[in-house]
Amino acid sequence: MATITGPLSGDAKNTVAEALQGALVDLIDLSLVAKQAHWNLVGSHFRALHLQLDEVTQLARTHMDTIAERAVALGVSPDGRSATVSRSTKLPQPESGWIEDGKVAATMTDILDGISKRMYERIQATEEADPVSQDLLIAVTQELDKQHWMFQAQR
Repeated sequence: MATITGPLSGDAKNTVAEALQGALVDLIDLSLVAKQAHWNLVGSHFRALHLQLDEVTQLARTHMDTIAERAVALGVSPDGRSATVSRSTKLPQPESGWIEDGKVAATMTDILDGISKRMYERIQATEEADPVSQDLLIAVTQELDKQHWMFQAQR
């Protein structure tokens, strides 16, 4: 079996692998949670939130691929399997059934806040270990922070 190697080794590789895997799980589950809310949203602000949830889903899907491919370029096998995401996620899950628009805005604000805090920790952890991965995490965090602000403003 062929293996993929990259420029990092030892502690640096382990640190970056952990940061990228954590970001990957957050982004995969964010895409799932945003779609769940998108499908079950009700209320007078339906249209605006419905469209914004699609933006969040697209943001998460775009960046999860970039994060996973960075891991592969470093010789780290990303794990995006549903069982791994289910076991590892730190995202609170939305309730089942119809969800009022105010509850969706509040839930997404909380979810994005939690992801953002973890991303800032990953940014710090990768500063010396791999500035390239750090730059990717910074780019993701910038967009997550923007979405956090937009959901928070609707509460």
